[in-house]
Amino acid sequence: MLGFLVAAAIVYLLTPLMGRLARLTGAVDNPTDDRRMHVSATPLLGGLGMYLGWMIPVMLLVEVDRPVWGIIGGATIVVAVGLFDDLYELEPIVKFMGQLLAIGVAIYFDIHIEHMSIPFTGITFHFPLPLSIAVTAFWMAMIVNMVNFIDGLDGLAAGVCGISALTFCVISLSTHFPAMGVLAAILAGATFAFLRFNFHPASIFMGDAGSMLLGFVLACLSVQSVMKGTAAVALVLPLLVLGVPFVDLFLIVWRRWRRGVAFYSPGQDHVHHDLVLVHGFSQRKSVLLLYSWCLLLSGLAIAMQRGDRIATVVLGIGAAAATAYMAQLLSRYRSRRRGLPDPSRPAEPREDGSPPPPEAGDAGRQ
Repeated sequence: MLGFLVAAAIVYLLTPLMGRLARLTGAVDNPTDDRRMHVSATPLLGGLGMYLGWMIPVMLLVEVDRPVWGIIGGATIVVAVGLFDDLYELEPIVKFMGQLLAIGVAIYFDIHIEHMSIPFTGITFHFPLPLSIAVTAFWMAMIVNMVNFIDGLDGLAAGVCGISALTFCVISLSTHFPAMGVLAAILAGATFAFLRFNFHPASIFMGDAGSMLLGFVLACLSVQSVMKGTAAVALVLPLLVLGVPFVDLFLIVWRRWRRGVAFYSPGQDHVHHDLVLVHGFSQRKSVLLLYSWCLLLSGLAIAMQRGDRIATVVLGIGAAAATAYMAQLLSRYRSRRRGLPDPSRPAEPREDGSPPPPEAGDAGRQ
């Protein structure tokens, strides 16, 4: 609790200063393309404030062993890469190499997936070191990027990651990984305090520095606490806790693969774009809907980890109903988009040379 409060206080005090610094240095996000959901220039250095709000309590309150050093070192690298991207717009391959460097640091400091249990079968695979490194690198890179992908509506990434961090805190403390539990609580404090400035209408964005920080730390927490356990549901738990960004990642990869578009290309085909641009929900309603879905999935993960059958059944029904509702909304993407421009491709000019028609989602932008 102390770490949560200290992190929240630091972020609350630093974020306005980060906004002023961003405007002075030109680290501002201008809505220059249709995938942007804001309408005015917004400072981007909120992630730097979150990093300081997370780092200071970690150094003060957490017993720093090799895995913690790995998390600190890797987090510092991804924040540095993210800051350069926010300022200079790095090429995707350069940003990805920076992520791999950070993940390599974490792996060097003993953060890696040693085994994987197949849920509800009693079968466990123990990985040799080379395979362990490869699986860990893939898993962590996936989480870092899927958190980066969902940072598309005011408050969405911060809220979802805050809920996930609190869930990892509860699970880590219950499974006797106290250092990871404190790290998760500190991250939750930083993200929830940031929501004071980032919820719609946002006065500042976290930028890639913030989203990659959140993704990297959550990835390390999933590996170093949840997946270190021997429970049969060890693989299921992080999939539930991070279910919303996992679904978003799966959908955009699937949709873009079918259209022959690179999965890392910018576009209007994320889950949050569907809710706002296709279904006409407001940004606030869309974000709160995704928060609710995330809360149900996270609650189910905690109930399963604790072996509470009644809570598992009740929350399982709720999570299933929420997932079915979201599936119904997302399945209408194709029919609502039929005959409209491809959301991940630039519109073509008309044959007579006049400008292209507006994107389908323009009418729904706020």
